[in-house]
Amino acid sequence: MRAELEKLIELQRTDTNLRRLKNIIEKADEKRAEIEQEFDQHAFSIREIQNRRDVNIAERGELDKKIAENKTYLERADRNLKHAQNQKEYETAMRETDALQKQIAAFEGEIVEKLTTFEEIEGELSSRAEEISTMDSKRAEGIAAFDAELEAARAEYESDGKKRAEVFTTLPANLASVYNRLVQRSRDGVAVAEVVNGSCSACFMSLRPQMQLEVKRMDSVVTCENCSRILFIASAPASTEAEAAAS
Repeated sequence: MRAELEKLIELQRTDTNLRRLKNIIEKADEKRAEIEQEFDQHAFSIREIQNRRDVNIAERGELDKKIAENKTYLERADRNLKHAQNQKEYETAMRETDALQKQIAAFEGEIVEKLTTFEEIEGELSSRAEEISTMDSKRAEGIAAFDAELEAARAEYESDGKKRAEVFTTLPANLASVYNRLVQRSRDGVAVAEVVNGSCSACFMSLRPQMQLEVKRMDSVVTCENCSRILFIASAPASTEAEAAAS
């Protein structure tokens, strides 16, 4: 019976790994989309900063244009002031000159503010220069690494599937039937559960000392009194057993 139980344990471990691999394969598109979205978010944040820089440059260009236009008007107002023929023309020219000078000063003040903002934006881009320069290559590396992991998972899934079939065909018919029934009624696909710290690792029900001894002997199939799963106690590593014997 020990040999059959060991096959059941091996079968369960293989099936558990197959479920894990199947989950990886089935969610591959979703996972790849998450990876791409993460890189897209980085790219978007960088583009947002670059757009702010471009808008800042364009706005300063518009302000420079307005200043140039107002200076042209100011020159004309100065000429009108010099050639005023009467008090009314003089006062009109003075008011126009004063308004234009104030307007030019306001535009120049806005340019100073935008230059300060521009320096801050350039600082942001400078601090992320390495990220910007390596973004495309890191994206390609990330996707390539994921694809390699996925390919490895597919290869392992195929290999474990063959291994599983080989082990399953060597089981006695009654044990194979019991195993399949337990797997089908279990949400987590666990039919064979390890006893950990005196409890079933599937349902966490504590086992009676006598039952633990029966499980450890491996001379019969022992099932959990709560969840009906087949129980086993993992063998200690050879080095641990040798140390225990020496002490």
